[in-house]
Amino acid sequence: MKQIKMTEYDEFAEALIDQLSVEINEEKENSDLASKIDEDASFNVTFDSLENESSKIFPWVKQEINGFTGLKVPQTTQIKFLELSEIKKLKGKRIFTTQNAREFVDSLVEAISKEDKGKISSLMKQDTIKFLVYSTYAKNYISKISVTFGDYLNDTVYLNKLFFSILPKIKLYNQGFPFESGYEVIKSSYYGAIKMTLLEESIHAIQQNLHNSNREAVVKVNEIYEELAKVILELDDSTLSKIFDYMNLESVPDEFPIAKRANLFFVLNPENFILGTLPSDQMATKEGQIDTKLSEMIPQLSDIYGRWLKPRQQQYSAMTVIQGMANFAIKNILKDDVDFKNYLSVFKGTDLGSFQAQKNLGTNFAESVYTKLGKKAFKTLIDDPPDTLELKDSQLYFNRIQQQ
Repeated sequence: MKQIKMTEYDEFAEALIDQLSVEINEEKENSDLASKIDEDASFNVTFDSLENESSKIFPWVKQEINGFTGLKVPQTTQIKFLELSEIKKLKGKRIFTTQNAREFVDSLVEAISKEDKGKISSLMKQDTIKFLVYSTYAKNYISKISVTFGDYLNDTVYLNKLFFSILPKIKLYNQGFPFESGYEVIKSSYYGAIKMTLLEESIHAIQQNLHNSNREAVVKVNEIYEELAKVILELDDSTLSKIFDYMNLESVPDEFPIAKRANLFFVLNPENFILGTLPSDQMATKEGQIDTKLSEMIPQLSDIYGRWLKPRQQQYSAMTVIQGMANFAIKNILKDDVDFKNYLSVFKGTDLGSFQAQKNLGTNFAESVYTKLGKKAFKTLIDDPPDTLELKDSQLYFNRIQQQ
């Protein structure tokens, strides 16, 4: 039988699924193990359902948040419990796109979720610009499904049923017979995971102004990425070769024109080209310097980078405050919670100190504002978030809000 030669689009689809192979295999292995456990008659212990436990814990969560922040979780906030396929669709909705890219991105995420290489290839051929901009988002979001306990979007806290239904059983089963001996600690860990997830996502429910700011900024950033992709895809072959030579980029055979331009897009994406050389605490506080020769070859580049900076700063500021507030609140509300400590030990293999060190984005800033303003800190940060320079120096933030 004559073999059909893969197109360049097909090879992109293959590569994208290959990059997710570890996560895809992990999902399948966990699901297969859960089925095996369910069929093992010797495993006769059960955990209360995620729905039941959440309904009992949620009132406590709202009370704790109100007590610590002085703010109420909106009454409209609801909880939904999603299966794996639904979580992946949700992650697609969390990719904030330009208006005309929404349908494309939803289709791309669905195709990746189903490992439909033919559909992925077709979508890339249909709109290469959108594929270059949004495939990285889709890949990164889907690759984190196995460690996504919950999420928040549009007045709704979403919990990952796959994680909460499978992991406690797997942890207990792997400890071996008799299963009852480790049951109480695993059950406590399970409760701790639900507490932490509901707390984090419910804190996000009180941060609507920050979420709106983040969404608005991301859409503007992606609009600029689409413009950059269009410029690069329209480069003629001669100019493209000169740019590769000038920047000493790894050569790509001429028979792969899309791959060659895709490589340049990822190199010149301002997230890499400007921020890649800056320390994390200086993110989005400097303008990128585009040398004269490169600007001659791509005249639009300097203008694109200049317009990208402000929304990227806005995005960074919003996300830092969103995460910092949540991390700081969780640190204080759960610091003495036995279930949470068991969760860290059993499910994460870590302790409170190490966990807090990992979850440090924006935490110190939130703590410094809280130290000065007390409970008022949270409403102040939501209503009047800092800019990127103020994130580096909280005194600048205090000086500004005190003058208002």
